[in-house]
Parts: sequence; structure tokens; C-alpha cells
Amino acid sequence: MMETARSLNGMVSAPHALAARAGRDVLADGGSAVEACVAVAATLAVVYPHMTGLGGDGFWLIREGDGRIHSVHGCGGAAGKADLALYNGLEAVPWRGPLAANTVAGTVSAWEAALESDAGTLPLERLLRDAIAYAESGVAVTKGGAEIAAAKGAELRIQPGAYADIFEPDGRALAQGDTLRQPALAQTLRALVRDGLGSFYQGPLAQSIAQDLATLGSPVSAEDLALHRATRPAPLHVGTSLGKLYNSAPPTQGIASLLILALADRLPRGAMDGFDHVHGLVEATKQAFLWRDRHCGDPALMQVSAQSLLDDCAALDAMAAAIDPAKALPWPQAPQWGDTCWFGAADSKGQVVSCIQSTYFEFGSGLVLPQSGLTWQNRGASFRLAEKGWNALRPYRKPFHTLNPALACFNDGRVLAYGTMGGEGQPQTQAALFSRYAVHGADLQEAINAPRWLLGRTWGDQSTTLKIEDGFAPELYAQLAEAGHDVERVGPITAMMGHAGAVLRQSDGSFQGASDPRSDGEAAGW
Repeated sequence: MMETARSLNGMVSAPHALAARAGRDVLADGGSAVEACVAVAATLAVVYPHMTGLGGDGFWLIREGDGRIHSVHGCGGAAGKADLALYNGLEAVPWRGPLAANTVAGTVSAWEAALESDAGTLPLERLLRDAIAYAESGVAVTKGGAEIAAAKGAELRIQPGAYADIFEPDGRALAQGDTLRQPALAQTLRALVRDGLGSFYQGPLAQSIAQDLATLGSPVSAEDLALHRATRPAPLHVGTSLGKLYNSAPPTQGIASLLILALADRLPRGAMDGFDHVHGLVEATKQAFLWRDRHCGDPALMQVSAQSLLDDCAALDAMAAAIDPAKALPWPQAPQWGDTCWFGAADSKGQVVSCIQSTYFEFGSGLVLPQSGLTWQNRGASFRLAEKGWNALRPYRKPFHTLNPALACFNDGRVLAYGTMGGEGQPQTQAALFSRYAVHGADLQEAINAPRWLLGRTWGDQSTTLKIEDGFAPELYAQLAEAGHDVERVGPITAMMGHAGAVLRQSDGSFQGASDPRSDGEAAGW
């Protein structure tokens, strides 16, 4: 099993080893943690295309060396033509295909915004160097990537665009160890270096993107691309007995991640991975999800303030008091979907970055643009085809996001960036990782290695049982079932539980990092 990485100069964690090393090498070349994360993000878009890409969205939390914490949201809104009339006769937005590709991709705008506010000095050519090389020369397909390509090939190869040409060049899904080459994506990355990251939204590259989207049947236009801007909302935060916790503001589910930990801070702790620990976090998850699904969405349309709830100790006390320490609240609720990539970095100047980006489903909408090699997201497939209400489709509206990067500033000076992919599993894995490390004193890598649980739906599954891996004390499974949880044992460690990672800057200035054995990643120190 993997062990915690340790270093004196900086640390990067990513769900693919090549991406982690790309970020580490940027740190070694004098780059900042923000610059390292841009290198990681670009490399992941090439080597982990089933999980993320330039055609998706991204969210950043950045802790500066002086303690200031700020965020960047690269979250694209619905196209101007994406209204109910476009989907006339349909009961829901399709999960794949042109009508699923109905929002602007915000990832590249987040890179640009993060770099604009950063003191780093490395040129963009250096930051994208490894990504360009891997796209041009090729990269070996991982076991996880091959399994996803094989499982999803039937629904992806029928979509218009270049999916089959790139990902099935021999008429079959690429197998583990096969070489994946993406020359068109390499040229797109070179264009970004030459013309600047803003060229993704205005200029010749943007025009070619819009042209391909129109040809393939997407409603996203050149005007939609040009109107897009990354935003910088204040991060959500909540105080706990251990320190201050941060996450991203709506339209993400960052509120749920913070609520779980704020409520758990008010509950009996018990032994690590014992009944009190697991039951308490599962029940806190239910309370958090109930609030999230009732109130959280496009911040311009929310009627209740997420931060106001986190500031209201009496309200948090009441939510915690509603949790029965011995019995499970009846479940399910409607699950959220989505898969993604978390990554993070910390540098010697005190900057710590937590990032997450995604194309939503594996390979997003399935539309791969022939001229640019971009895989376009299907985040807008989560919109409801309704006149009004929660997450209802309307032009320029921002869809609800499961993405949420986490950051913790401990009372003793430690700073932890952490997160995971996995839809509804993201807040739950964050809670397991954080509580094991911070509350129960587990080693950072041990906190990720240990078996996990998940209430609801994640990667490729729609059931709402309490899924739980093997490896817990035998009596725990029976205790949870007796308390009323619908326990489903899912075997040994599985990617169903997400790909978690963490980067820690110690109070003495040294670093630790951890990556998930369920992924293809590593923590790379310098």
C-alpha cells in the first residue's frame, strides 16, 4: 500500500503520476504552487482525458503565503440558445451528444485568472510543456482509462465528432499500455502558448471551437465563448475546534462538504472507523444533502445564503441535534452525478492550492471537436427542463456542480489541501479523509488508503444504498445495518469510492503528500 510522501521544498498530488511529476518539476524550476497546478491541470487533460479536459469546468482555492485565501471559479453558463424550446418534446436534457454540450467550458479561464493573480514568473510555454509533449508523442493508456474506454465505447463512438478517430484509432477502444496520441490537442495547447489563454474564448482558436460545436449540433456559440469570464467569489468557510475549513461557494456543493464536518464536530467521535465515527458522518451527510438539494444552485438565484448558515452556530447546533446517535434517518434522496479530478500543490513560499476540474461524465458529452481535439463537457445535462425552480434550464444560467476543492487551516499553523472525484462521494470522502487525519491522528496516506463508504450514487451506479468497502471491523457492518442503514458491501478498495489526494504544509515548513491507491496517481515531493 502507498506511503505518505515527504519533502522539504514542495509537494504535488494528482491522480496520474505523470501529472504529479509535471507539477513537481515546475516547483523545482522555481515555479509557484499555482503554476504547478496549471501544469498538472494541462497534463491531466492529456493523460487522463476520461476524467478531465480543457472542454470542462474548474474550481480553485488558493492560500497565499501571507494567509490570504481566495478562489477562482471557471464555471461556464448555459448557451444563449439553450432554452426550453431547444429541448421541445424531451423530458430531460440528454446525457450524451450535442444537446448535452450546452454550456461554455470554463477550465482555461480559471487557469488564466489564477495566473493573473499569482506572483509566479515562469512562462506559459514552460507550464504547458509536458502536456504538449504527451499529446504530441503519445502516452501509455492506464488500466483505469482502458476500463472506462471499453465500458463507455458503445455510447461514445456513435456521437458526432472525432471521438473514434482519437480514442479508437484501430476500430476498438485503446487497451492498457496502448499509446494514445492527440495531435490536434497538442496544436490547441501550442495555440494557447502562442496567443494566450484568453484565445480559448476570443480569436482564431475560439472561432474554430465555435465552428466545430455548431457543425456537431451544440448550441454553444462564438458569442457565448466571448461573453464568458472566470469569477472570484469569496470561499465558504466555517470554524471548528481544530481550525478553519474552506471550500468553494455555490453553484458547487462545497456547502455540503463544510456542513458535514461542522456537524461532525458537534457529535460523539468514538474510535476511528468505529460505529460512532462512520454513523455520525453518514447522518451528517444526510443533513447536509437535504439542505444542499433544497437551497444550493446558481448563486444569482439562491434565496438562502450558504455562508450565513455556516456562520449561524445555533442553526448548526440544531442540525446536529437532529441526528440520532443510534438510528439512521430514512433515505434515499435524489442523487447527484459526476466524475472529476482533484489535484493540489504547495510551495516553499507558503502557497497551498486545492484544485478540481471535470468534464462531468467520463468523456463528457462525447463530442470531441475535430479541429481542436477538445472533449466538451456535459455539465449542462444536469439542468431540469422546467420553467422555474431548482437548477431549471435557462440561457446563461450556471448549473449545479458536484465539484468542490477543500482546504483546512489548522490552529497550529498546518495547511491541508485535499479533495477527490466521485459525484456525491466527494463530500463524504473529504469527511473520511479529514476526520481520520485531523481528528483521529491517522497518517495522511493511511487516511486515504483505509476503506471508505459512500451514501448514494457515484461512478457508474444509480443506487442510493450505503456502499462500504471491505476492511472495516466485522462488527461495524452489522451495527450499521441494525441502526437502519441499507448496507451494501462492495468488496475491496474500488474506484467507486473516488480518487482522493492531499497536500500538507506543516507548521515547520516541511511537506507531506498522499494519493489514492484507487487511482493511477502519486504524491511527488521536491
